[in-house]
Amino acid sequence: MSVKNVYKTVGKESRSFLVEKKSKFITSVKPVDNERDALDFINAIRSEYPDATHNVYAYVIDENNIFRYSDDGEPSGTAGMPVLDAIRKSGIVDAAVVVTRYFGGTLLGTGGLVHTYGAAAKRGLEESKIITRCLCDIMNVKTDYSLLGKMQYEIASRGYILLDTIYEDSVTFVIACPSGETENIKKGITDMTSGRAECAVTGNRYIDMEEEQS
Repeated sequence: MSVKNVYKTVGKESRSFLVEKKSKFITSVKPVDNERDALDFINAIRSEYPDATHNVYAYVIDENNIFRYSDDGEPSGTAGMPVLDAIRKSGIVDAAVVVTRYFGGTLLGTGGLVHTYGAAAKRGLEESKIITRCLCDIMNVKTDYSLLGKMQYEIASRGYILLDTIYEDSVTFVIACPSGETENIKKGITDMTSGRAECAVTGNRYIDMEEEQS
C-alpha cells in the first residue's frame, strides 16, 4: 500500500463498455494495495471471460514503483502500453485495469488498436471515480455548548474536513487535518475560542476526496 502523504487512485471497482467496428471492449478497474491483489483481479477477469479474444491488462503499484502490462496476443505495443499510459496520464497509483476484447470481425489496425484500448481504459478509470487520498491527523476538538454555533461556522467557512460531531456533556468535533496543517488548524481553533477548546490528536488515517471531473 502507498505510504505517500497524498496520492491519487481509483475510489471503487467499476466496469464500462465500448464498441468499435463491431469489436466489444469491456473495461474492468479495481483499486489494489499490492501486486498480489492486482494479479488476483486479472485472473478473476480471465475466469469471468474465458472465451474473450484478448484480456489486456496494466497495473501500477506505488510501493516499490511496480508497473506491469500485457498485450495478451494483440500486436506488440498496441494494447497493454496504451492502457498503462491511460493510468499514468491520470496520475493514479494502486490500480489495476483489464480491457477484455471480443473480436467483431473487422481489423482495427495498429493506430486503431492503440486509440481504442487507450480510450477504453480512460473511460473505465473515469467510471471508477479518481480520488485524492490524503494522510490526515484525526483531531478531537472538545468545546462547551456556548461555542457550538461558532465552531460550526468556523469549520464550514474554513473548509475543515468534519468527520463527526459527538453531543454529550460537551460537544466534540472530529476533524481530519491534512499532514503538515495540523498545528496551524489547532492554533486557529485555539485563537478563535480564546483557548476554551481542547484539541487532541487521536491518530491518523487516509481520507478520500473525489476529484472534480473536467
